[in-house]
Amino acid sequence: MPQALYILTGASRGMGLAMAQRLLQPGHSLLCISRNASPELADAADKAGVPLAQWTHDLADGLGASERLRNWLQNQNASDYSNATLINNAGVIPRIAPLSQSDPAELAWALRVGLEAPMQLCAAFLGATESWTSPRKVLNISSGLGRRAMASQAGYCAAKAGMDHFTRCVALDEALKPHGAKVCSLAPGVIDTDMQVQLRGAPAQDFPDQAGFAQLKQTGMLSTPQEAAAKVLAYLERADFGSQAAGDVRDA
Repeated sequence: MPQALYILTGASRGMGLAMAQRLLQPGHSLLCISRNASPELADAADKAGVPLAQWTHDLADGLGASERLRNWLQNQNASDYSNATLINNAGVIPRIAPLSQSDPAELAWALRVGLEAPMQLCAAFLGATESWTSPRKVLNISSGLGRRAMASQAGYCAAKAGMDHFTRCVALDEALKPHGAKVCSLAPGVIDTDMQVQLRGAPAQDFPDQAGFAQLKQTGMLSTPQEAAAKVLAYLERADFGSQAAGDVRDA
């Protein structure tokens, strides 16, 4: 029986782990790419009887990850899969500071993980599966900060804005193909993750919006990773997925 293939980055914690857990369903096959493997996820996959592979790979080396993915996909039998989906979820925030005080090496790291690697993985996924006739999707996890500028967040904002725009370009590419993939760069809402801890804990003098992020936590405005994962995966399954190349999970 053909399986639904899901390839997910950043699956070892936060919303990525919550998405991976929800994807452990009969009829699914899951490949996760993260810096660390999750024993919790491996145990859940064993109990559910769902095929799971966890590749430990630092996505600062997007070239290596994308080459491995391309080679793996090229060795797969397309008829084994009813559909295939790539979810680029991994991302990092460099030290929160004005650009004038930022470390060039940290900026390069944030852009490699948050923009370069997703582009390379998209290229590998779409290229290796181009002859597949089964439905294919790419879901890039973006952020409202890709669409709204914020002081002391130039690296992260730039990565997410770049993700939005390259997704728009890919959508145009795929629309011209007879079996083109559906693609979307999706803002998942405000989630209580390690990134939020970083933002709330930043010195106010370095991060003018620190108080606003602290208030989101205090007033219960943050989604849990599990809530956000459910909303993101529900969006992925919408009949109109891909009709907007850059969307928001809160869109009606």
